[in-house]
Amino acid sequence: MIVVMKKNAHQEDVQRVVEYIEQAGLRPHLSDGSTHTIIGVIGAREAIDVLALEALPGVEKAVPVSSGLNLVSRDVKESNTIVTVGDAQIGGTELAVMAGPCAVESKEQLREAALAVKAGGAQFLRGGAYKPRTSPYAFQGLEEQGLKFLAEVSQEVGLQVVTEVVDVESLDLVSNYADMLQIGARNMQNFKLLQAVGKKGKPVLLKRGLSATIEEWLQASEYILREGNFQLVLCERGIRTFEPFTRNTLDLSAVAAAKMLSHLPVIVDPSHATGKWNLVAPMARAAIAAGADGLMVEVHPEPARALCDGNQSLTPKNFNLLMNEVRSFAGLMGRSLS
Repeated sequence: MIVVMKKNAHQEDVQRVVEYIEQAGLRPHLSDGSTHTIIGVIGAREAIDVLALEALPGVEKAVPVSSGLNLVSRDVKESNTIVTVGDAQIGGTELAVMAGPCAVESKEQLREAALAVKAGGAQFLRGGAYKPRTSPYAFQGLEEQGLKFLAEVSQEVGLQVVTEVVDVESLDLVSNYADMLQIGARNMQNFKLLQAVGKKGKPVLLKRGLSATIEEWLQASEYILREGNFQLVLCERGIRTFEPFTRNTLDLSAVAAAKMLSHLPVIVDPSHATGKWNLVAPMARAAIAAGADGLMVEVHPEPARALCDGNQSLTPKNFNLLMNEVRSFAGLMGRSLS
């Protein structure tokens, strides 16, 4: 349920509503809109339905939320959420770029990629230390050693680290090294992991599942928000369809829809979406046109020798070309790129 306070509601009125909700064993979440204070009510529907919220002074209306999007909805928060990670921001006028290899293979490989993406204007170094692969025989990542390389190289080069956490057991370890925690597509509905990441309090990047609807994606984000963590970014990375030419089908309508339905920032991963390096640039342009707040791009010093996803990785030279192109195109959309 969402409680909309009147324009002239006093702080005492707001506090009275908050206390009323808490006394019912429910949790309130306050959001100051441009004209109204809005209070989200979190808890069991049976307990919410019996509340006489509209009888309280200062309340304009109480609106039931049938979709279960109590916290992610724009009805709760009108303004765009801006997520801060170190000295970088996601969701403002400047586009955020996360770039680096699919997997951390060695410190030398990672450093070369990091220097290239930093020079191109990226703010984040992406790289997988834990790699959940379809085949058990594929490269699974360097695990903690890879995390150490990410921390060392990012500090040396001056980038924020975003890397995937694959289970609750490794969450504390990954959190010790990462600036931002990534929930991969295969874990989008790993609800225990979503709750644990929400409680951790670190900025989170939530990728859309392989076959998830937009509503399922947003409901997954609700698991994180309801734990009190609002530093959350959504990532569209393509969904599985009947089309075999590309790795996945990039759903740019989902970017516009997610921005319309929620206040969270949305970025796009054209590398995983297409699986082909020469489709990354056109899809990056299209993503910005659709309103994306940033990009996640795979960059490898030698894609032909990559231990995974070489076909979709850009060389440092091609990444620099992409960034120059995106920098020019962003201006047309009222955005900028560092």
